[in-house]
Amino acid sequence: MIKTLTVRGSTVRVHDTGDPAHPPVLLLHGIGRSLEDWDATHERLSGTYRVISVDLPGFGLSGRMPERASLESFASSALATVDVLGEHRPLHVMGNSLGGAVAMRLLAGAPDRVRTLTLVGSAGFGREVIYTLRALAIPVLGRRLLTRMDERTMKQVERSLFHDPAHATPARIEFAMKAFARPDFVAVYLETAKALGTFRGVRPAWRRTLLADVSRHNRPTLIIWGERDLILPSAHLTAACAAFPEAEQHLFPGTGHMPQIERADEFADLAGGFLARYR
Repeated sequence: MIKTLTVRGSTVRVHDTGDPAHPPVLLLHGIGRSLEDWDATHERLSGTYRVISVDLPGFGLSGRMPERASLESFASSALATVDVLGEHRPLHVMGNSLGGAVAMRLLAGAPDRVRTLTLVGSAGFGREVIYTLRALAIPVLGRRLLTRMDERTMKQVERSLFHDPAHATPARIEFAMKAFARPDFVAVYLETAKALGTFRGVRPAWRRTLLADVSRHNRPTLIIWGERDLILPSAHLTAACAAFPEAEQHLFPGTGHMPQIERADEFADLAGGFLARYR
């Protein structure tokens, strides 16, 4: 069920499925995205798990938090949302793209709340990132690009996420335009892009700090990438496995930035098998 909660004075949209008695799974989306990116995972895992996805503050249909957008604020908001739902057990945390970096920050900041980590095309492992995200980090230019967003441009953005453009459906484009039109979206997007990157690519300082912090808390980890990821290239998988030397890994051939959508059944089988070993 999708509902809106009040979390630390802000509205947060959350999707909560499955038996609340089942082990909890928390799903975190990428920059400018929404909980809809995890719909297929809800459908496939909620028979065995309590599956919770959230619109991070300022994205999707959630309001922003009072503080500036950052990995720390996204992670603390996600944890506060789970608390409002009455879920206080250790979580199986999955994150896609920015959501992967948020998942790692959640582990570093609240290790007792994380049972396992699943990173899907995750930020945090390399400088390379698609040009459009680098451009958004440039003062003035970034705001100009976002404020001129139209349906045609949004269609191109959606298509960049998938190897198979058929997944950039009219419904996804329509929802993306709806989320984009919300008053806080542009400000939060720009804050996030500037905090994490420059026109040269993803900033190294926060990546080094995050990986050093996470290394202090060993958790079962699964790392997944799409071979044809245009947003964060699959070459980052090597660095991710070096950072998590005991992690399981999987590279989906012919797949873009969102394997949980483009390879929904295979992704759920892979992730579900991993989670089952650590229930």
